[in-house]
Amino acid sequence: MRGLIVVLVLALLQGRTSASGAPAAPGPAPRALTIAVSGPPTAVEYLPLHLAVAAGDVRDHGLTVMLRVTPGAVQAAEALARGEADLAATTLEAILRFALRPGAPPPQLVFALTAAPPVALLGRPGASAPSLGALAGRRVGVRAPGAPELAWLGALLAGAGLRPTDVDVMSLGPRGVAGALVDGAVDAALVEEPDARRLLAAGAPLVADLRGPEAAARALGRPTVNAGLFARAVGGPADATLAALGRALLAAEARLAAAPAEALARALPSAVVGLPEAFALRVDAARALFVPGGRATPREVAATLALVAARRALGPAARGLRPEALVRVVPLTPPAPAPRP
Repeated sequence: MRGLIVVLVLALLQGRTSASGAPAAPGPAPRALTIAVSGPPTAVEYLPLHLAVAAGDVRDHGLTVMLRVTPGAVQAAEALARGEADLAATTLEAILRFALRPGAPPPQLVFALTAAPPVALLGRPGASAPSLGALAGRRVGVRAPGAPELAWLGALLAGAGLRPTDVDVMSLGPRGVAGALVDGAVDAALVEEPDARRLLAAGAPLVADLRGPEAAARALGRPTVNAGLFARAVGGPADATLAALGRALLAAEARLAAAPAEALARALPSAVVGLPEAFALRVDAARALFVPGGRATPREVAATLALVAARRALGPAARGLRPEALVRVVPLTPPAPAPRP
């Protein structure tokens, strides 16, 4: 037994020394990132990010990440612009309106999450589906006057030859949209998950679907990008760090696509889960929601720039902005190991 102990001790000592006999250098410290995340915590667009941190995917890729949940997309974009976070999980519209600074390069999209706001334009339950063109003069419910999905509503209406002023847009609050549609207070509404799934199951007709890249591209006639991770063009995380984070997010998205909602809920903070019955519906909606591979090109960015600017003029810092300047391509394939001597 003493001989075995001596052998084990020698093996441990050898593991702490290099080939030259000097003590081995300690492994690299985990790379630390602070990410400002648009709230509320239950927002389905950012579920992969919460899951990647809570389930250990970021740790498995050599990162330590602190998530700072902000009240909304605007505050996350502003935190990035002020240097209070290394990255912002927010919308492209929020970046264009609140994170650009004169004379400075714009923040760059490094990982795309969603193509459009995860909403569906629904008609009244039990009624026949109105066409987009038939909404002229009708009441359309939305969450709030500044809701990001309003830019996409404008694009949907434009495809039918209508202007936003051709419909009566009613702001009903996050919890009032579904009820107003059921009660007949509006003729159609942009409905978030999980209410969209509940209403569709109750017989609400689908007018246009923005929940997922393929559905949004069909509805709009072109691909777009909405939520994603953005980094400063100068002084932000290195490509290797962003690639590790991107791989962690892809791992989280794969888990989200396959794992039961109950298992995911056990891994996540209660603030992210929210009501358990609603969480299961949000997970079902999220399975087809995200941009494949986290990739967005200048083409999607250009389409979104036009869509956002059509709703309301952008500030001076956004005028003449090239879509290419807003995208940073980060290879997510890990580098091949160096050949052994």
